[in-house]
Amino acid sequence: MNESRTQESGVSRRRAESRDEARVPGQLPARRGSPLRRLLHLQSEPDAQMPLWMIFPVIFTVLYLTHWTLLRLPYYWDEAGYYIPAAWDFFRTGSLIPITTITNAHPPLPSVYLALWWKLCGFHPAVTREAILIVASFGLLAVWRLAMRLNGNALVAFWTVVLTGLYPIWFAQSTLAHADIFAAAATLWALTYALLEAEAAKTGKPVIPRKPRKLWIAAIWFSVAALAKETSIATPLALFAYEFVTAFQLKGAARRKRIGESEWYLVCLFPLAAWYGYHRLKTGFLFGNPEFLRYNATSTLEPVRILAAFGHRILHLTAHMNMFVPVLCMAAAMILDPIRDRDGQTRVRISFPAQNRICIILLANALAFSLLGGALLTRYLLPMYPLILLLAVSTFHHRVRYWQLLSAFSAAAFIVALFINPPYGFAPEDNLSYAHAIRLHQQAIHQLETRYPGSTVLTAWPMSDELSRPELGYVQTPFDVDRLEDFTAAQISKAADDPGGYSTALVFSTKEEPPSLPFHLNTPAVEEQYFGLHHDLSPAAIAQQLHGDLVWQRKDDLEWVALLRFHRSFEARLQLPPQ
Repeated sequence: MNESRTQESGVSRRRAESRDEARVPGQLPARRGSPLRRLLHLQSEPDAQMPLWMIFPVIFTVLYLTHWTLLRLPYYWDEAGYYIPAAWDFFRTGSLIPITTITNAHPPLPSVYLALWWKLCGFHPAVTREAILIVASFGLLAVWRLAMRLNGNALVAFWTVVLTGLYPIWFAQSTLAHADIFAAAATLWALTYALLEAEAAKTGKPVIPRKPRKLWIAAIWFSVAALAKETSIATPLALFAYEFVTAFQLKGAARRKRIGESEWYLVCLFPLAAWYGYHRLKTGFLFGNPEFLRYNATSTLEPVRILAAFGHRILHLTAHMNMFVPVLCMAAAMILDPIRDRDGQTRVRISFPAQNRICIILLANALAFSLLGGALLTRYLLPMYPLILLLAVSTFHHRVRYWQLLSAFSAAAFIVALFINPPYGFAPEDNLSYAHAIRLHQQAIHQLETRYPGSTVLTAWPMSDELSRPELGYVQTPFDVDRLEDFTAAQISKAADDPGGYSTALVFSTKEEPPSLPFHLNTPAVEEQYFGLHHDLSPAAIAQQLHGDLVWQRKDDLEWVALLRFHRSFEARLQLPPQ
């Protein structure tokens, strides 16, 4: 009898092993053993997974340590201009519509999230940045899950997460209170349910078709993304269009099923429409104030601008901040034949249906942000960079024997881009230049508070908000501010015509101006007309034109800041109260 039981046990084990060999990535059996045992099996068994609850604290700890020096920086640029004031207003008054800054109809999810953390931990920049780190970590966890779902190899997932976290734009945005990191994390989680799974690593059989329930989960995540940033609907709309069009290649019940699946991608429009209806009811404006709508939508629809912006977006996706390193390595790897393992099978790759959908998503976002958005900010494309890196790392693994060397080389290129600026114009928030700018502003404001407290200051945004809004973390007592748009010759001439309103000036670089390249994507006239290119005067030239003294200045790489003092006599008048 014992012998019979032993034979039955052996048959059961062989059947279980047979089922394990036939499974596809994303449908994993429960594994026994310690976490260390699981970790040791990650390389030898590509479809092995550690549970997500174990991966998340590792990601967050690494992000926290690598961003340690950035956690106490005060708020900067669009943080100071909109997102922090909007969240601050909700924190104090409970109003979803900003009160102390002009409303632009951005959805309120980031404000609600930040206000919750301020309520729990106190209102401080460090609390904000740590709260954003949690969102960024959650986004990287989605990158891991997506890579495991589409490729099934843990090392591919590991390198995709590493490269995404090190990519300068993602690294910088991981502590900045912009809506884009919220939308990116939610979009990536939606894609883990919306994209097809990979081919089986061992059998090479086609993927198992998606189950409808996964699409409603994707619809929820896309809705969350839409309530974080309205432009995130570009991704689900692109998937809807793709599924709807390809449905007509099918017949009968299969076509009806595909069309029914595509409708899930439209669910995110309903909560966004509800928010806009609420905003219209409260403010009278559907899509924000008229100036915001003009700058970001109606004035961007000229054909020349669209073509120029699309060229920029393609470069942002394929070359900016050393992204050209993994992209060119991927292109070179495509020339090679796929690697075959010892059993003669080629290594697992991302399935063609999933690749097609990723390419459609990338193209749709590049087009959407060529039509919308007055500024060509790279953070608008934040959820797209992990997709490109996943394609690159998966290609390395599929076609290059020593593929991890290419991944490490790409990681080194991203680390270099964090600290060394490119030889062309870019936004400080694209790498660690934003931290340099914040520290320069802090030094300048310290000089102002020490030497000339209580003075009226001539300056431009964002310094104007940094001086007049103590909640941004630069001053305890606000200064009176005389505002300029920038420090171009025209604006300085305007200030010189009315010198009576200010006694000091804080001037700074509002645009990075690296050495000129021998070639340009656009002519300077196109850049000036459509993308806000301008040239600030030097501190010495500003002091000369305004007849002031240059009392202090600092320069850090491509950015500078200076303090000017004016010695003028003012006519005092006594105005008696009416009798």
